Amino acid sequence: MVNAANANPTAAPAASADPNPTTEPAPPPFAYHGRFAPSPTGALHFGSLVAALASYCDARAHQGYWHVRIDDLDTPRVVPGAAETILRQLEACALEWDGPVTYQSHHRDAYRDAFETLRQNGRLYPCGCTRKDLADAPRAIDGSRRYPGTCRNGLAPQRTPRAWRYRTTETITFCDRIQGRVTENLPEDLGDFIVWRADGVAAYQLAVVVDDAQIGVTHVVRGADLLGSTCRQIALARALDLPVPQYAHVLVALAANGQKLSKQNLAPPLPYDDPRTLAAALVAALTFLRQNPPKALCNASPKTIVAWAVAHWNPAAIPAVTALPVTETTAALTFAD
Repeated sequence: MVNAANANPTAAPAASADPNPTTEPAPPPFAYHGRFAPSPTGALHFGSLVAALASYCDARAHQGYWHVRIDDLDTPRVVPGAAETILRQLEACALEWDGPVTYQSHHRDAYRDAFETLRQNGRLYPCGCTRKDLADAPRAIDGSRRYPGTCRNGLAPQRTPRAWRYRTTETITFCDRIQGRVTENLPEDLGDFIVWRADGVAAYQLAVVVDDAQIGVTHVVRGADLLGSTCRQIALARALDLPVPQYAHVLVALAANGQKLSKQNLAPPLPYDDPRTLAAALVAALTFLRQNPPKALCNASPKTIVAWAVAHWNPAAIPAVTALPVTETTAALTFAD
């Protein structure tokens, strides 16, 4: 583990016994293996449902495997009971997953192994900078602070390593199935990014890449709020000699004030004990995704609605934009009494 007490700037996170070792069996090989990976920081809301439904429909329309992973690695943000609530919500929405649910918190040893591979290959370096040090750094294209390379050539005197950064050198280009061609020059557009945090935990970018490869994910369908992470994840996958999935980023639902519907913004949770409201929410999500569901589906069960959605799934109809506001009609469907 990297911490301020470690005076060796090249020291790596120490290996330790994982209290929750990975015991899940590997899924059988599929031509299409999708996944939905919510963070248990609260219950699912309409914005979450849009992403989950798109991911599920795309997998089932391809006769594929659909996996659920709980991204609970960021322990301080985990809300007790949220993972169980999310699973009950998915079940109530008739979004049935394949195989056992997995948890990021069970995979720490795999993250350490990937970290060590990157470090031995010279792709990482220790960083002693704090957030305060980077407060005036220029903005990256995703709005975050672009690292100015302060520690790229070694730690300054009296500095101790806090986190570890990936040394970016590449330009990444990929074709998103919805958003189209995306190109990012990582050094100029994003800068060197953290893969191992100051608190001794694998960063999101590294954990997701390792997890997706471990379960054989071939297709990732998720919200366009994560589009800015994709080039970093592709760079890490290539550096680790891991397969790169195909990506499709669906538009994000915005509230009337222009903010993303999210748990942090107190978006109303989906009930798991009210089939009528869930049916309205599913139809609203399909409407938001421009799948043109018939109004009569509002009186159907969630299972019937999802079956219709899979049979009529048309990703080409999804707008190639990153976000749109939820219309009054959709909002009325979503939160019907």
